[in-house]
Amino acid sequence: MHKPEIPQLPETGAVQITEEEIRKQELFELETDDRTLLSGPSSRLHNLMTLFRVGRDLLTAFRALHFAGPCVTIFGSARTKPGTRYYEMARQMGAACAKLGFTVMTGGGPGIMQAGNQGSFEIGGRSLGVNIELPFEQEVNPYVQRAITMRYFFTRKVVLVKYSYAFIVMPGGAGTLDEMFETMTLIQTGKLKGFPIILMGKEYWKPLMDFVYHMADEGMISPEDPELIFFTDDVEDAVAHLQRHAVRQFGLRKKRQPMPIKVLGEKPLVR
Repeated sequence: MHKPEIPQLPETGAVQITEEEIRKQELFELETDDRTLLSGPSSRLHNLMTLFRVGRDLLTAFRALHFAGPCVTIFGSARTKPGTRYYEMARQMGAACAKLGFTVMTGGGPGIMQAGNQGSFEIGGRSLGVNIELPFEQEVNPYVQRAITMRYFFTRKVVLVKYSYAFIVMPGGAGTLDEMFETMTLIQTGKLKGFPIILMGKEYWKPLMDFVYHMADEGMISPEDPELIFFTDDVEDAVAHLQRHAVRQFGLRKKRQPMPIKVLGEKPLVR
């Protein structure tokens, strides 16, 4: 793959091009699997190869995570710094989920994802990361016990949802909104059981929750749909909600796992 030349900085007196602008230009010009997939009609052979790549992506994840559950997935921004309020909140939730017996699953990167993995890891819980293959690689955080890397964003979202009995949404950006609303839509339409969605960060998310209730008032969603989201800042309240709507509702309990079959790529997940 041809890598575009990095433009030289202009001479004194000209407008300076920042490293961030150069990075964005490189990212725009680089091909990705998702961009190729969504680029319109392709040849029959190209479509067939894409199907094989998608299938391999999912099959690799299914085999690697066959013994992962039950999980709780924590969504949130990769830009949240350690030591900040929401980082510590996510770390506490990761630890609380592990104490309930859940495996903590995140996108595997920095920020909120690292915080959730860290909380579980520090108390001896199980910690997973489902990373994404990007032109500029996102490094897996050091608290992930097992990481897998997906080629496609949509296969990654499938995996982040497939093994989880609850979803904790911390402050984040467009990706976090995408993950939250896709999960909510799956529950709303009956494609996914009524697993709890816990939205944490009242100050940050209040405009969003106001809009969710506005959609209900306008008849764009059902009046009961906002109740799919449990909105809180309190870790203890969130844990109690998990116990009522994930542990008890679905009768989760620890059970003996079957032996993995190595030839199928299965691996036990233990700490």
